[in-house]
Amino acid sequence: MASLDEGFKRALQHSDILLPDGVGVTLSAQLIYGKKIKKIAGADIHQKLLELLQQHGGRCFYLGASNETLSKIKNKINSNYSAIQFSSYSPPFKPHFSDNDNNTILEQVNSFKPHVLFVGMTAPKQEKWAAEHRLMLDANIICSIGAVFDFYAGTVDRPKDVWIKLGLEWFVRFLKEPKRMWKRYFYYGPLFGGMVLRKWYQIKFGRK
Repeated sequence: MASLDEGFKRALQHSDILLPDGVGVTLSAQLIYGKKIKKIAGADIHQKLLELLQQHGGRCFYLGASNETLSKIKNKINSNYSAIQFSSYSPPFKPHFSDNDNNTILEQVNSFKPHVLFVGMTAPKQEKWAAEHRLMLDANIICSIGAVFDFYAGTVDRPKDVWIKLGLEWFVRFLKEPKRMWKRYFYYGPLFGGMVLRKWYQIKFGRK
C-alpha cells in the first residue's frame, strides 16, 4: 500500500518504531536478511502498554471507533486496570477530516495529556493522520493499532492462539470478513510478495 500511497510511505518511514505485525513481514526478513524476528501484533503492544500504564498509574486515550465500542473499552479498562486513567473520542466517520474536525480532536486529546494515545481509524488513514499531527499532540506515545479497538472491546473476535502460532491469523480474519479483507490479502499480498522477491534477487545477485 505504501508503494502506491506516498503519504502512507512517509508516515511509515518517519515513525520511531514499526511493528512486524504480519507473518509476511517476518518471513521476508528471514528470506532477505537471514534474520529471525518475532511477529508483534498491535494487540500485543496494546497489552504491554496497558500493563506499563497500570504499573505507573498512567493515562491512555483511545481515538477512533464508535461510542459504543469506546464505552466497552472503558468498562474493560476500569475492570482490569484500576490504576489507569481513561479518556476517548469518537471522530466523525468520513474519509478526510475538516480543519474543524482536526481542531476538535486535538483539543480532546491535549486537554487530557495522555501518556499513550491509541489511534484506531484503520490503515492508512490512522498512520497518515498521526504523522501529520504528531507535533501538535500532547502525548508521550502515539500508537496506531486499528482493529485492536474491536478486539479489545469484544465486538470482533481475534483468531485463537493456535491460528496465530501457525501464522494463519490472516486467513481466519479473511474468512470472517471476506468483503473487507480480500484486497488486503489477495491483491496487496501478492504485490508485496513480488517486491520481496525482487529485493532478495537484488541482494543475492547484486543486480537491480
